[in-house]
Amino acid sequence: MLVAIVSTLCDALLIFVGVLGVATLFAQYPLLKVGLGVLGVGFLFLYGALKLKEGGGAQIHSESSAPKVMTTKVAILMSLGFSLLNPHALLDTMVLIGGYATQFEGLEGRFYFGLGAATFSGIWFFALVNLASYLSRFLNSARAMSRISAISGVVLISIGFKLAADVYSWI
Repeated sequence: MLVAIVSTLCDALLIFVGVLGVATLFAQYPLLKVGLGVLGVGFLFLYGALKLKEGGGAQIHSESSAPKVMTTKVAILMSLGFSLLNPHALLDTMVLIGGYATQFEGLEGRFYFGLGAATFSGIWFFALVNLASYLSRFLNSARAMSRISAISGVVLISIGFKLAADVYSWI
């Protein structure tokens, strides 16, 4: 649950930076939005292809089935690193959500849009933590991780195509 709390707070922070700050920059400098969107498309396609390769039989290192004990400090630091240093998280929260927030004229509309996105993000993280905990015995295999990687690759590439269409419409 600690990981879900930290991840939710980080995502909310990044979402509000996106909808209140980056969206304002995008509204003033539309080419910045297009440029970052193009970079985002490239990242999604590349990362999606890597996930497909990983899921298609590339070696996935399976950890021991014995559960690992993690200190609170390490859990917090890992959650902060994964949330704040992850290019996909930054792309989703600041560029995509921030970019979509430009459809709202004022800061108030962008704030409420961000509040909705942050709320859903929290629901997502808590559901993910609970589901992973519930399914951990089934997910602790190289085969399951391979399938998850393949599905992740398809999802990332699909999001890449959606973002590419959006970027095209911004031009």
